[in-house]
Amino acid sequence: MIEVLVTLVILAFGLLGVAALQGKMQMGTIESYQRAQAVVLLEDMTARMQANRAAAANYVQSTPAGTGDGQPDDCSALAAGAPRDVCEWSNALKGAAELKAGAKVGAMVGARGCVQQIQAPDPTKGVCLPGIYQVTVTWQGVHKTLAPSLTCANGLYGDDGYRRAVAEHVTIGLPSCS
Repeated sequence: MIEVLVTLVILAFGLLGVAALQGKMQMGTIESYQRAQAVVLLEDMTARMQANRAAAANYVQSTPAGTGDGQPDDCSALAAGAPRDVCEWSNALKGAAELKAGAKVGAMVGARGCVQQIQAPDPTKGVCLPGIYQVTVTWQGVHKTLAPSLTCANGLYGDDGYRRAVAEHVTIGLPSCS
């Protein structure tokens, strides 16, 4: 009888370990999905900027796009170009691509995006510097980790250990320079 009880205790601890492992794997899956979504949204804005190279500086914002910004849900009233692109990107960051029971669920939790100018273009003969911009997407992670060094949406997630970020530099060359 005692042997059966010892076996049941060992089995119970084993099953608890398996349940904990499954919970950690679920968290990892959520984090991985959110990172993949962030990369897709990051590539969306970099492609928009590269398609509208002449107006790349118009994509720079002083506040993050996405969660909590003032962009309208319908961007069709905005003129084509940077204003509409930023509005559409903001809506994608808010999850407008997928609805479930009327709620926007197509993006990460608390997704925000920033476009910052790293280097202004300078077409002056002899200098000829391209414009360099940093596009960043941030979101709220599931568990606390080391805070990213990127400054986009800094302080908007409570403890910055929950803030996740991915970024890419976009270089806009000056074809008129030679």
